Amino acid sequence: MIAPAIAPQGRRWGTINLGGALLTALTLICACVWFFPIYWALVTSFRTDDESIKSFSLLPEHPTLDSYLYIIAHSKLPIFYLNSTIVSLAVTAITLVMSICAAYAISQLEFPGRRLLWWTILASFMIPVPALIVNHFIIIASVNLINTYAGIVLPLLIAPVTVIVYKQFFDSLPREFREAAVMDGANEFQLLFRVFLPMNWGITAALGIITFIGAWNNFLWPFLAAQDETMMTVTVGIRAVQDTFGVAYARLLAGAVLAGLPVSLAYLLFQRRVTQALTLSAGIKG
Repeated sequence: MIAPAIAPQGRRWGTINLGGALLTALTLICACVWFFPIYWALVTSFRTDDESIKSFSLLPEHPTLDSYLYIIAHSKLPIFYLNSTIVSLAVTAITLVMSICAAYAISQLEFPGRRLLWWTILASFMIPVPALIVNHFIIIASVNLINTYAGIVLPLLIAPVTVIVYKQFFDSLPREFREAAVMDGANEFQLLFRVFLPMNWGITAALGIITFIGAWNNFLWPFLAAQDETMMTVTVGIRAVQDTFGVAYARLLAGAVLAGLPVSLAYLLFQRRVTQALTLSAGIKG
């Protein structure tokens, strides 16, 4: 009686394990295909310039740090890093503050045009940001902010997804929290910063990290707004390095590795928060 009952179960688990093994193998293949360009960039950055052209081996024959040392010594990479840090931190801080205030107002306050403002924010997803680049450039140039931090930062503050995420969180909070705080004499700013905001530090951290990474990796607008090397961010500065070094692939890829290193470390340190923010953003856009 027991053997017939166990046999189907064994066949079923065998089928599941086979399907799981195939899915795992496919996932590993896709991961290797995705990771190979990154691996090749790392390997090439440790080659000499001659070897980077002549050799196609998976490992460098004579590993060297010359490309990294040359980039650091003969480029303005520290200035590019500083500019990217200033721009990214400013974009992150201003975006979060504006998004929190806007989401709280739309979620908790009653004022004329509230629904129109909310639908406008939702409709902004239909307009790709690159389509606004020309308008941004005309406006920033007309107020003489080209080649300034303010001129780089201001157009990067368009982040409707953070407003939507915050609003959904504020909508989900029980009304009793607000009513109790109002009965204790709290005003709107105290409600926001002492009651509502402390309840979502996790969401704030996740959105802050993903906003910082997005601002650091942005290329198109800083490329247009920063025309002087002293104002270039690292993504734009690496292009200037490319023009200078020509076909020195080892140096180019060493610069690319140095450019992506901070956000890679940020992702490794805050992987759970980044994944949470991406999940929230994907849920809103879906």
